Amino acid sequence: MKKIYPKKETEEIKHASLDNEKYTLTFDRSKLHIKPLHDRMHDLSMDIIKPICSREFSKTMEEIALRILSARNKNKSIIVIMGGHVIRSGVQKYIIDLMERGYISCLAMNGAGMIHDFELALIGATTESVARYIKEGQFGLWKETAQLNDIINEAYAVDKTVGMGAAVGKFIAQSRLPYTSISLLAHAYRLDIPATVHVGIGYDIIHEHPNCDGASLGALSYNDFLKFAAIVQNLENGVVMNFGSAVMGPEVYLKALSMARNVAHQGKKVIRNFTTVVCDLYELPDDFRDEPSKNNPGYYFRPWKTMLVRTVAEGGDSYYIKGQHAETIPALWTAIKEHESR
Repeated sequence: MKKIYPKKETEEIKHASLDNEKYTLTFDRSKLHIKPLHDRMHDLSMDIIKPICSREFSKTMEEIALRILSARNKNKSIIVIMGGHVIRSGVQKYIIDLMERGYISCLAMNGAGMIHDFELALIGATTESVARYIKEGQFGLWKETAQLNDIINEAYAVDKTVGMGAAVGKFIAQSRLPYTSISLLAHAYRLDIPATVHVGIGYDIIHEHPNCDGASLGALSYNDFLKFAAIVQNLENGVVMNFGSAVMGPEVYLKALSMARNVAHQGKKVIRNFTTVVCDLYELPDDFRDEPSKNNPGYYFRPWKTMLVRTVAEGGDSYYIKGQHAETIPALWTAIKEHESR
């Protein structure tokens, strides 16, 4: 529909020119000085990878484990959403084991998670000091990490429907990188478990590089969003968990759930009886199932109002556990392990 502007506004728009310098201004990435990864001081190495061993777990974690067992038995979606710090906490072996035993049907992460997963698989190390490298403008500008852009670009050129998680997972698995054994994306690809990567343009260090193509990047991540939304369609009696994603996780989940419910509603079906779980370091009150007021800073903590309150208001259940990922994920693994044989 053609928009009708007031006469004065129309005249002002007519005189605007896209040839104006302020419209054509862009950063010349060819001038960047990009160094090899062996010049970078890495904050984390393979020492972070924790061996699998049983941990103590709370009554709340036990209840969550039972919900997951029920969801698997009913062939319902069990979704794990994670922030980049989950990779950095070294709990990969626990997550891989849960995937292998059918307790994760979708693994969703942000771009940082993909980068940490790739770097660990490639060189057995990851993470740089922002404080150190931003001073000289070297933060994020490492040659080998930018291979991710080539993987994404080439995958899109071959298949316009492929997702970012699958493309990167396939590359890691088939290239047999030195530390493929602890790559979540590679194992998800091997097990045919959807791994979705949800990026924001400009959020990640690989977006700095000359070989980053916004069209390919956006297309593959959007394909992953549609895949995620399809998995949410099977969330009735399922479980969705969020470990440490304050913005990406709840926002992607919210839109996907709206889409899934829209289609379900047309078929006179519902998606409301499911379980949401948030594990983070935020201090929530005991009555977290009530939405905080707008003058409460917690109102702007999206996992609270979105995942623990609003989206389960019509029949679902929600759980919150405060703790480090290095503690909560092993505790969840232990609770599931102890109850699956009963």
